[in-house]
Amino acid sequence: MCGAAGAPPITRNTAPGLAAASLKGQCPRCGTPSLFSGPVALADTCRHCGLDLSGFNVGDGPAAFLILIIGTIVAVGAIWMELAIEPAWYAHLVWVPILLGLTLYGLRLGKAALLYQEYQHEAREGRLKE
Repeated sequence: MCGAAGAPPITRNTAPGLAAASLKGQCPRCGTPSLFSGPVALADTCRHCGLDLSGFNVGDGPAAFLILIIGTIVAVGAIWMELAIEPAWYAHLVWVPILLGLTLYGLRLGKAALLYQEYQHEAREGRLKE
């Protein structure tokens, strides 16, 4: 499929790299930042090139890693804070926005990276031939 009117055709050489596509939420085919329709919800199609994003199986893979990674970061940080400065109990409420921010941004990064890899390797759900 071609890009916008007057633009050269989209090829794998003009597509964004994994880091750029993940950090900016770019379409893996055209590079337009149109991967998400909400904070962590993937769009059904790219608004620019029409790539069908609903056929990719991103699933809960990124969430499983985030639970372990971000949970460890927050737990270690909270334990360190308690042992180092012994704050009042309500000082630990600072971890709530940190946890939410890291989770939301991490989900966006993880979903974008996984979708990018599925696109680059042409991975699709298994289908039986009839």
